[in-house]
Amino acid sequence: MTGAAPLRRRTFSPISELVNPVLRHWPWVALASCLAVLGAAHAFETFGHLAPCELCLKARAIYWAAAATAAVGGLLGLTPLKPARWANVLLAMVFLAGVGLGVYHAGVEWKFWAGPASCTGGHVQVSTADLTRLLNGGPIAVPACDKAAWRFLGLSMAGWNVPISLTLAALSALAFSVSRPEARRP
Repeated sequence: MTGAAPLRRRTFSPISELVNPVLRHWPWVALASCLAVLGAAHAFETFGHLAPCELCLKARAIYWAAAATAAVGGLLGLTPLKPARWANVLLAMVFLAGVGLGVYHAGVEWKFWAGPASCTGGHVQVSTADLTRLLNGGPIAVPACDKAAWRFLGLSMAGWNVPISLTLAALSALAFSVSRPEARRP
């Protein structure tokens, strides 16, 4: 059998059976992940009454940028050109920016370094007197970036942002690498 390609035996791997569909549709999975993280952040703000600090809002902006990139990448993946794999590279870079911001913010909370000067307010305790003062043109108390409003297993929300963003960045890079077009054979 000259010229016949050798048969490749397919092995079953439960992990690859789970991961391959995720990577194949990565822009959509990334979009859902971003919306889940943003939904959780807004739920903590709305139902937990945890006002976000300036760095928290910047972290949300990164997730919104990643969500927009994922949505555009997913939609472009439906075209014949299939440029969605390049959206995976952009997603990896956006999520790595989230890792950097998360490390910086967690470091500010742990007092490893100083935070931004605009983020040195106290925690917000709103009373009717505060609202009256605000309506009369008084100052607004800004949540401090150097005080974690909530911790779980020793990590604040900024701390949890690091492994979440790192995982999303790694999956974005992996989605790019497995979606590489095969080299043309002469």
